[in-house]
Amino acid sequence: MDQIVECVPNFSEGRSTEIIEKICEAIKTRDVLLISSEPGADTNRTVITFVGSPNEVLEAAFCAISMAAELIDMRKHKGSHSRMGATDVCPFIPVQNISIEECVKLAQKLGKRVAEELSIPVYLYEYAATCEERKNLATVRSGQYEGLEEKLKDEKWKPDFGDPIFNAKSGATVIGARDYLLAYNINLNSNKRKHAHDIALDIREAGRAKRDKEGVILRDKEGKALKVPGSLKCCKAVGWVAYNISQISMNLVNYHVTSLHQAFDECDEQARKRGLRVTGSELVGVVPLEAMVMAGKHYLKKMNLSTAVPEEDLVDVAIKSLGLDDIEKFDPQNKIIEYRIQKYIQEKKDQLLVNKTIIEFNNELSRDSVAPGGGSVASLCGTLSSALSAMVCNLTIGKKGYESVFEELEIIGNRCQNLKDKLTILIDKDTEAFNDIISARRMPRRSEEDKLKRLEAIKQANRNATLIPLQVMEHSLEILELNKTVVQKGNENSLSDGGVANLLAMSSVEGAYYNVLINLQGITDDEEWKQEISKKAKKIFESANLIATKVKQNVMDRLLEEKK
Repeated sequence: MDQIVECVPNFSEGRSTEIIEKICEAIKTRDVLLISSEPGADTNRTVITFVGSPNEVLEAAFCAISMAAELIDMRKHKGSHSRMGATDVCPFIPVQNISIEECVKLAQKLGKRVAEELSIPVYLYEYAATCEERKNLATVRSGQYEGLEEKLKDEKWKPDFGDPIFNAKSGATVIGARDYLLAYNINLNSNKRKHAHDIALDIREAGRAKRDKEGVILRDKEGKALKVPGSLKCCKAVGWVAYNISQISMNLVNYHVTSLHQAFDECDEQARKRGLRVTGSELVGVVPLEAMVMAGKHYLKKMNLSTAVPEEDLVDVAIKSLGLDDIEKFDPQNKIIEYRIQKYIQEKKDQLLVNKTIIEFNNELSRDSVAPGGGSVASLCGTLSSALSAMVCNLTIGKKGYESVFEELEIIGNRCQNLKDKLTILIDKDTEAFNDIISARRMPRRSEEDKLKRLEAIKQANRNATLIPLQVMEHSLEILELNKTVVQKGNENSLSDGGVANLLAMSSVEGAYYNVLINLQGITDDEEWKQEISKKAKKIFESANLIATKVKQNVMDRLLEEKK
């Protein structure tokens, strides 16, 4: 996976397991890694984190928002967390080989689609914001769901996408692109919200209202409350009660400015001033490895110990020092994003047919699932053929008596190696193409628009499933043409190998041709395209059959002649 983007949508439901599971299932219909689903009963809110390629993440986000719109009714929602919609906020975060600008484009594309297809007003925030005032999520969300109907009447708060019409059931959704944010909660030995909130006011960057000696809020000429800035930059914080304990709930919007350990130590100091104690902390979602390593080094230095220790030791020190096991066990393999992605990529590699042993491949092939099937086997035949042809080239080059063909067979050998690699990729591509057809057929059919989108997806999947075996035919025809020369000019001792390569290449062409023909049956909306592909495939098959028949006869004649 070259590009990896993270998406962390927040849904206004944290109590119904059934609804949360259905939203997660909607996400899993796309090829993404669902990292975590973290519901909060007290806040009545669930934070879901998933990663994947940009397009798959975009599609998964839309599936989740659509499902939330269907299942969550904001008219009945109550919870302690600020919110303005069924899907309250949906940010895209760059993780690997993708820029924040590209994430902005994803936010814009998703916002437009949500507004048009689901009739949900959409606001853009952070890097995707269309004006300075909309950068801050708290500002965009001010008034919450209860104030949204009036807010939409204000020209200043016209949605970035969609009409300014109040959607009573779904509210509005805020979509954006942002840097990595740490959702971090610090636990107190109290169950009073006021204890946590009082500390939150002192530490958050926005601070608290400035008051005179009598406790009256001081205001400027325009009537706005004057503020006493908090002690932590790039920190948003509130106090609430969850798990029957009070928590200082923070969003650290730049952990390079205010780190996990700085936030923890500051809250610990503030708690002690009030006669309270910090008992531990909680990370919602996943955390970058760097943030944990920074914390581990910080606490080792405080202990006057060396920081030149293995990475896993630094992570372990961070977990213990921050009390991340206070509420539930903190598993680094699941909570650190780099570890999760590494695991995901490895699992994806392990699932590839080409990475299985011959026994594993054959076992998978023999099961009652329809993929992998003949298409993947046709591709495999092509790779074996090209490998054999390359082998004969290599067994000829450098052998006495064949000097005149060294240069020609070296060129052919390299072309065979290239074709071998291309056909190897197509082994899995064929199976993926079939699975895409199944996924398209399972798409929702709730509305006429859903039905049209489903039909278009099926159409594209059927076309792709037809074009992949056509590529196999083209590559294997080229192998046949190259192998013809290999059989004619290659090492006589490898004649049988060239003959087998010929048989395999023809099997690859013919097997792929069968798949082209059967997949063309699913194309019912474009007869011209169907006929064009059909003619092309037939021409390849006939050319391949002509070459293969002549080479087969040549090999057989020479082998029988030598036998005599």
